[in-house]
Amino acid sequence: MMTNEALEKKIKRMMGILNERQLRRYLGGEAEALGRGGIATIFRISGKARNTIVAGIRDNHSDEEPGGRIRKAGGGRKRITEKDPRVVLEIEKIVSGETFGNPEKPLSYTTKSLRKIEKELKAGGHNVGYDVVGGILKELGYSLQLNQKMLQTGAAHADRDSQFRFINDKAEAFLKQGEPVISVDSRKKELAGDFKNNGKTYCEEKKPTKALDHDSPLEELGKAVPYGVYDIRKNEGFVNLGTSSDASGFAVEGIMRWWQTLGAVTYPKAAKIYSICDGGGGNGTRARLWKQQLQEFSDMTGLEVHVSHFPPGTSKWNRIEHRMFCYISKNGQGKPLISIEAIIDLIGSTATTTGLKITCVRDDRKYGIGREVSDDDYLKASMKTETIFPNWNYMIFPGK
Repeated sequence: MMTNEALEKKIKRMMGILNERQLRRYLGGEAEALGRGGIATIFRISGKARNTIVAGIRDNHSDEEPGGRIRKAGGGRKRITEKDPRVVLEIEKIVSGETFGNPEKPLSYTTKSLRKIEKELKAGGHNVGYDVVGGILKELGYSLQLNQKMLQTGAAHADRDSQFRFINDKAEAFLKQGEPVISVDSRKKELAGDFKNNGKTYCEEKKPTKALDHDSPLEELGKAVPYGVYDIRKNEGFVNLGTSSDASGFAVEGIMRWWQTLGAVTYPKAAKIYSICDGGGGNGTRARLWKQQLQEFSDMTGLEVHVSHFPPGTSKWNRIEHRMFCYISKNGQGKPLISIEAIIDLIGSTATTTGLKITCVRDDRKYGIGREVSDDDYLKASMKTETIFPNWNYMIFPGK
């Protein structure tokens, strides 16, 4: 007869190679082979629940062939949110000082690491691991990119959090005054044509959508350059779909078209506008043409234009990324962008259960890259910088 030591080695070895159903039946067989007290012995060696071992014995005596399911329907551990329903509320409270709990905040971020949140939860009697905290934060609207930023390996910009708080405070002030706050950014260029688009979509069985076997541009179909404007208060988006280049003139044209199409109707009494953007591309902090074009926008509309840029390395925290662009990407998964018109339809049909609506228009104007603005022309702008981080925060007023 096999000794308990030998049996223990055998069971530990088998536990590492069998799936859940196979292990259940194997342990049940060993328990039966031992006879009286077998279930208790196998329980002590394996650590598996007695009910699991008994279920294995029952499965071994069943005439039914095991199906594809390893675990019975409804089996497995309950989610932590089922066992501890208040844990989500507690996580919201922990991060509420910086982001959650205030719908007017333009950022979804927290400076607290997942492990710090875990520690605070456990101090409050909630036994939750940091990995579960990360999953719950994601469900609350924190994108994967933001979770990665919380765990970034490189040092964060020294003024990152101060700039974030400045943006939040100023956005709240504008929204309380009834003035528009927009998050703006450009999206990567998309080639029009039957090119493969990552992701899956439902098709008739064994009839997948066919795509070209190369990614060389089709000049006759062109390329699409989306510039987006997201209205934070209204949860409403606008995309100016260009066919030229991501230049400063194109960026300001996108804001102008949003204003003429949606903004002026939504905010007929607006005296100023707050635009939040990253620090590169057509709306970069060093782009003189961007500021000159905003001056023209201000002169034409009579609006004060207030601008804030995100610090380097934090552009993905811009609200437009995880409140608009991510849904456009999901809506387009697995669908070849066969033409500019198809891209416009796809963007315009994007919607969410929270009420997001997007308007998309085509812009065939040609925007040149590398256009320089002289010192004299630049100094003509009616611009004033904020005292805090003047390179990132400034205001442009209607002409002198």
